Amino acid sequence: MVVLQELFGVNTDIRATCDELATQGFVAVAPDLFWRQEPGVDLSVTSDTDWQHGLRLYQAYDRDAGVGDIRDTIDAAGKLSDCTGKVAVLGYCLGALMAFLTAARHGGVDAVVAYHGGDTEKYLDETGGIRAPLLMHLAEEDEYISKPAQAEIKAALASKPNATVYSYPGQNHAFSRHNGRHYNAAAAALAHNRTYEFLHQKLQ
Repeated sequence: MVVLQELFGVNTDIRATCDELATQGFVAVAPDLFWRQEPGVDLSVTSDTDWQHGLRLYQAYDRDAGVGDIRDTIDAAGKLSDCTGKVAVLGYCLGALMAFLTAARHGGVDAVVAYHGGDTEKYLDETGGIRAPLLMHLAEEDEYISKPAQAEIKAALASKPNATVYSYPGQNHAFSRHNGRHYNAAAAALAHNRTYEFLHQKLQ
């Protein structure tokens, strides 16, 4: 499993996600997406200063170069001694968008999971390139992904038999983020259980 961060870097939340994936039997690797700008970013989701710091990095992030970095991580992860050779990409917000773009532009991934990928609607013309099974989670009340944008995403993926989109009523952006302001235990558990079932099935 290649786990892709939000704008906070490889922080406590991402490390906890990797730990949870490990309990499911997966080898989890979280690359530092911001290494070109500022290596080792580890920001708090409860600090306004850290939010602003992360937003600056997010806005300056080179998404095209990022796809190349993720492709290199996929190739390296597939060669780890404990890995079967099958690799999935799972991302949150920025990481979810990057998982989507990686699937569209890089054939060497076996499954993709995207949680509330910001700006995904801007890249829907690339859906034709997605060959791997895709599971997407959207929060219906997402303050960063408008309802019209969500409708565009659902419509673009509706005709793809390898894509499944789940929508979570009443939930805000990052409803599954550990210690997040909008964390919802029930919705997070539902999304994670769907994710684990999907990954076990696709990576057998």
